[in-house]
Amino acid sequence: MILFPTIELMKGRCVSLRRGRLGEPKIWHVDPLEKAAEFAGAGANWMHITDFDGMYGDDRNFEPIAQMIRTPGLSVQISGGFRTQERIERYLEAGAARIVMGTIAARYPGWVREMAKYFPDQIVLSVDIWKGNLMVDGWTEASAIDPATLIEEFAETPLAAVKITDIDNDVDATEASLGVISGLAVHARAPVIASGLVHTIDDIARLAYVPNIEGALVGRALFERTVDLGEALRVAAEAKPSAAEFI
Repeated sequence: MILFPTIELMKGRCVSLRRGRLGEPKIWHVDPLEKAAEFAGAGANWMHITDFDGMYGDDRNFEPIAQMIRTPGLSVQISGGFRTQERIERYLEAGAARIVMGTIAARYPGWVREMAKYFPDQIVLSVDIWKGNLMVDGWTEASAIDPATLIEEFAETPLAAVKITDIDNDVDATEASLGVISGLAVHARAPVIASGLVHTIDDIARLAYVPNIEGALVGRALFERTVDLGEALRVAAEAKPSAAEFI
């Protein structure tokens, strides 16, 4: 299993959201660049960045993200408002390894399939779930599209991965969320990355043995220090040593 330590950015600051509430961010008083270096120092090979400002067309975080991309030893996956080829190219040219696309994939799946063919193995489909519904527009609106149907629409597309998030998950709801994500994972042909499920080391050990899930994001737990990244990386590697890394 591949772990993606995660930094969520809002106005240049590290934040965490509880159940996807953009208006109620928890602000962490840490430097994003130092945090990225900390991830690399712990042994991480990948990092995920969510740019909440980018969701609304605000590119104020481009420079700090570009600096994080240059962190030695880290491949970086970025989500947040990628709706044009120009913006995708800007971040890939800056050195990003992958671009995550959610709302635009639900509304214009044909265009996203074209982008995935143009940038093979660099586009990740994001499927964000709340109470069984596919959520779009920064998790504020429910789409009429069934989440499983959206995943199946990309079955023949050269995606790098499919990221599935249960927005409503919290610490006491992990079992139910694991069922939601693992149930959707069977519809994907690309590697599946689970998001929102890791609160403790035990969650990582449990995820590592769920069929069809080959990666996991871990964010708030690292900032709250309920998960030590070095230990988490060790558990992920030892729990499923035969799993091939996807790059």
